[in-house]
Amino acid sequence: MPITVKDTTLADVKLIQPKVFGDHRGFFVESYSEKDFAAHGLTARFVQDNHSYSSQKGVLRGLHFQIQPHTQTKLVRVTRGAVYDVVLDLRIGSPSFGKWEGFELSAENFAMLWVPQGFAHGFCSLTADVEFHYKNDRFYEPPAEGGILWNDPDLNISWPVTEPILSEKDKHHPRLADFSSPFTFTERE
Repeated sequence: MPITVKDTTLADVKLIQPKVFGDHRGFFVESYSEKDFAAHGLTARFVQDNHSYSSQKGVLRGLHFQIQPHTQTKLVRVTRGAVYDVVLDLRIGSPSFGKWEGFELSAENFAMLWVPQGFAHGFCSLTADVEFHYKNDRFYEPPAEGGILWNDPDLNISWPVTEPILSEKDKHHPRLADFSSPFTFTERE
C-alpha cells in the first residue's frame, strides 16, 4: 500500500503517512488515491480543495467546523513549513466527545490527517510561510460555519503559543460548554 494509516486517540480520526519516493532530484508522493484510502475504510467524495497561507509563525486558525447538514470530512496536509494541528470531537455519544488531539504536520514529514464530519479543526503555524491544503467532502456554506474558542480553559489545548495571531472571528468563538448544537455520533458500519 502506498499509505500507512494509524489510529489516533479520537474515534475515526486517522494519521496518514504516504509513501515518498525521493532521490537526488527531489521527491514524488501520491497525496491522494481514492482506491488506497478506501482500502483502509476512508471514503469520501471530495468536492472542494482549499489552500491557505500563513505568512508568520504563530498564526492560529480555528477551531472551525460546519454544522449539520453541512458537516465536512477533511483530508489536510502541509506542503510548506510546519503546523501544530488540533482536532476536537464534537459528536455527542462518541467515546472521545470533548477530547482533542494535536499533531505536527509538515512539508518534511508528509503526514496527513483524516478529519471526519463532526469534528472541529484548527492549526497553528510553527514556521513562517506555511502552505496548508484541505480536501473537503462538502462545499463551504457560510451560514453553517461555527467555531470553538481556541483557548477554552475546559479543553486545555497545548498550543505552542500563548499569544497567537488570530482573526477577529477566532477571538470570539464560544467555549465548548456554551456550544448549543453538538453533533450526534453514529458508529460506522
